[in-house]
Amino acid sequence: MKVSRCSMLFLSLLLVVACGSEKVPDTKMSVKVLSEEYAEPSFADSSRAARVKPFASVVESIFQKYANENHIPGLAYGVVVGDELVIQNGLGFASLESSIPATLQTNFRIASMSKSFTALAILKLRDEGKLQLTDPVAKHLPAFHKLRYPTSDSPSITIENLLTMSAGFPEDNPWGDRQLADSDDDLLRLLESGLSFSNTPGIEYEYSNLGFASLGKIISVVSGQPYQQYIRDQILQPLRMNDARWEYQEVAPEKLALGYRWEDNQWKKEALLGDGSYGAMGGLICSVEDFSKYMAFNIQAWPPRNEIESSIALRSSLREMHQLQKIGSVSDTYMNQPCPVVAGYGYGLGYRKDCRNITTLRHGGGLPGFGSEWRFYQEYGIGIVSLSNRTYAGLGATNALVLDTLLKLAHLKPLKLPVSKILSQRQQEIVKVIQSWEPHDQAIFAENFFLDRSLDHWKADTKKFWEEVGEIRKIETLRPENQLRGTFMIECEKKNLNVFFTLTPEREPLVQQLDIWVTDKP
Repeated sequence: MKVSRCSMLFLSLLLVVACGSEKVPDTKMSVKVLSEEYAEPSFADSSRAARVKPFASVVESIFQKYANENHIPGLAYGVVVGDELVIQNGLGFASLESSIPATLQTNFRIASMSKSFTALAILKLRDEGKLQLTDPVAKHLPAFHKLRYPTSDSPSITIENLLTMSAGFPEDNPWGDRQLADSDDDLLRLLESGLSFSNTPGIEYEYSNLGFASLGKIISVVSGQPYQQYIRDQILQPLRMNDARWEYQEVAPEKLALGYRWEDNQWKKEALLGDGSYGAMGGLICSVEDFSKYMAFNIQAWPPRNEIESSIALRSSLREMHQLQKIGSVSDTYMNQPCPVVAGYGYGLGYRKDCRNITTLRHGGGLPGFGSEWRFYQEYGIGIVSLSNRTYAGLGATNALVLDTLLKLAHLKPLKLPVSKILSQRQQEIVKVIQSWEPHDQAIFAENFFLDRSLDHWKADTKKFWEEVGEIRKIETLRPENQLRGTFMIECEKKNLNVFFTLTPEREPLVQQLDIWVTDKP
């Protein structure tokens, strides 16, 4: 028996009500009439995880080489494909003094990797109707009323400005790292004493730990809970990240990674900082085993689909976190190779898209004694996290090397967009029409089509095309760009004919644009 997507959704909602185990936030709950023709992207290869696992030794060798060359005491890493942790290992020592090995369960301070948890909490509160991203920060933190803005036309700083690091605050990595243990009173005194701006709010991306510390305070005010408790109750526990902590004193000594810096050709122990008001920018302590669950949760937000939502967060809100909000840079190289890259910031996550059409979502983390990074490739459903106990270990390039190596060795392919029913139908109709232009076939075109270019011109031009390419030999598979746009090739006797078309937004989509050009045979 075939069940429509509309029916499936209705049944899913009944299950939610009946079981009570999965609750969709009320504010985004609405009755939606779903298309039965939407073609969901999917992975063609169901054995992707199994294809990656055999290369565990390759991954280990990459990390071991980096650890040796960069004097890293201890390191743990994990590779996730879909929702499965497929490769994992620990190298070196969590504690040099006690010779405690670093393992999958070792808890490292993950520093700024904590920021995406903060962003997710803000979006949860937004989805529950408790705040808006457009809210002035001063609505929730009155101390912001006392700011002295750089210009008379400066807009008030909003929650979204803090999320996208565009509040106008200066980059504050070295200073911010040392504020981790500050109290709420310390943060309040700082805000009330006044702040310096490097830019007018809302214009430029500039990395700000202070901005995320302020978001943590907003979460506390709006939720009525301390920031740390809210994150634990709403995100960590539902994801079964049972060992994640904020205070290092709460971690069992045999599981706690101690921090070190490399100086004077030796490791020197760094003092562990307590948790405080800056925890929202970098205070979480976590293992690879636990963090892999959070990474899988993010990976599984893609692609958009018809499934019951998690009680933790809406998939659409996770995907919102993953979008480029502020451009940070544009470069012409990737991994020291010619390849244009655009990079910037989403909500608590760095965004990068390169010439390979790979979208990377990532965030590094660095504190005295610790360096970490996680990233995932959106289109490939694969991610990696690595945690270490050396100050600012710089693991990003190594993580990128591992993922790129696995893509190549395991022959992984990205999500594939199937051809929608209407695209397939219009493709067949276009092939027929451009050979004859019979009046009864012209109903597939939108009202603009022959107004933009007359039928007589279309007939004359396509006649020349057919004279040049000869008889049709084969119609190649259509390559969809989305549900309503695509390209295909007609293999012909002498040359090939290429066709691009895009459809209208009408209920019955019609052809609004058609481009045809000739190419030589390979």
